Amino acid sequence: MMDGNVAASFQERQTGTLPGELGIQWDEVATGRAAGWFTVTQGHMAPNGFLHAASVIALVDSACGYACIASLPDGATGFTTIELKANYLATAKEGETVACTARLVHGGRMTQVWDAEAVNRTTGKTMALFRCTQMVLYPRG
Repeated sequence: MMDGNVAASFQERQTGTLPGELGIQWDEVATGRAAGWFTVTQGHMAPNGFLHAASVIALVDSACGYACIASLPDGATGFTTIELKANYLATAKEGETVACTARLVHGGRMTQVWDAEAVNRTTGKTMALFRCTQMVLYPRG
């Protein structure tokens, strides 16, 4: 487990990857929680003119994944996602801000379960509810 808020290190680490390309910003990454956001641009949109669901998944899944890394038990080397689910309730328009918070629901030795909520900061509406299960990885041998 990592001590304190390590958001800046994750911000730097994501450069050149999908979260970085989507402009996701991190306010907090710590043991048991994460919080981040992005401002909707044309690059977040689907061809039908609505926010692409994958943009929201990139935010909430990254929040859960980054917080999972910050919450790994002693001896663990990483994790892999074994299940995820999202319920979409609303959308966002270009120029609006989508934010999320993720929290650890179950922190076991072999699995972690995370919940995240995406909110349109501009309208205050909950946009998506997300849950994922992570399998904790250990060195072989």
